[in-house]
Amino acid sequence: MAHRWTNRLTRADVTPYPVWLNRRQIVAAALGASAAGIAGPLAAATGDGLIPNSRDEITPPSRYGIWPKRQDELMTNSWDEITGYNNFYEFGTGKDDPKRYAGQMTIDPWSIRIDGLVDNPGTYELTDILADMIIEERIYRFRCVERWAMVIPWNGFELADLLNSVGVQPGARYVAFETLLRPSEMPGVRYPVINWPYVEGLRLDEALHPLTLMATGIYDRPIANQNGAPIRLVVPWKYGYKSIKSIVRITLVEDEPPTAWNTSNATEYGFYSNVNPNVDHPRWSQAWEQRVGSGLFARRTPTLMFNGYEEEVASLYDGMDLSVYH
Repeated sequence: MAHRWTNRLTRADVTPYPVWLNRRQIVAAALGASAAGIAGPLAAATGDGLIPNSRDEITPPSRYGIWPKRQDELMTNSWDEITGYNNFYEFGTGKDDPKRYAGQMTIDPWSIRIDGLVDNPGTYELTDILADMIIEERIYRFRCVERWAMVIPWNGFELADLLNSVGVQPGARYVAFETLLRPSEMPGVRYPVINWPYVEGLRLDEALHPLTLMATGIYDRPIANQNGAPIRLVVPWKYGYKSIKSIVRITLVEDEPPTAWNTSNATEYGFYSNVNPNVDHPRWSQAWEQRVGSGLFARRTPTLMFNGYEEEVASLYDGMDLSVYH
């Protein structure tokens, strides 16, 4: 029988967003489910090769989300900061362009095409997907390649749950994602900033990692259009551009898929794009970051390896030279 994890960071652990958190309220999150995830009702038709629909057997608790390694991490960013300062180039290249123009994007109804090396390919209505998922709150650091950073309380479900629901076939090694492309509602796509539509990809083991989230909300509110409504990817140990917004297609493939920024400028943007203070962007250092808002923007703080999630994800890259596979 599936059940919700109860020992995790929740709104009870985070006071209202403008307020400092009490250090003693930060609790370890018991989110140590295996990267294989679970199979939901979407997969009930075949069930072949899928993990049983159960979370009764989970690994010992492991800390996902945020924990107080630095005092400035004890405060999540406000709703206005999160929704007012971001990149969504389909609506323009300015930090306030997404908030100004994304409201015209139609997000209801919404469907996602899931295809490629899966047992049950098809176009799934988002409402049907969400009916089968366990929605949780995850408080994650968010680090842009431009060196600005936030702490965001996302609401969403593990990508692994969705992938297992449709049945991942043995030949799949990567997961490709595609963003909505609707020129009539997206003024930014008139300009060749990248080759539209925006596409991204993960290695399959990265996609199945329990930290990898499909976000549908922030602060228990539906996710704002400018932040990637109605559903986006969140991969907290990677630079923000890997966390693709407003997803309309997910494809399981054998070969490494193209990604938007790597295709546009491979010398500056690698496929993996893990947060790494030891590998600089060609035009700026990645050794430090600046927190958005709360009087902290002007203060530089050291960049943490894998954005502070090294304990959880470093094993994914054992034996890899991360200065080469960046």
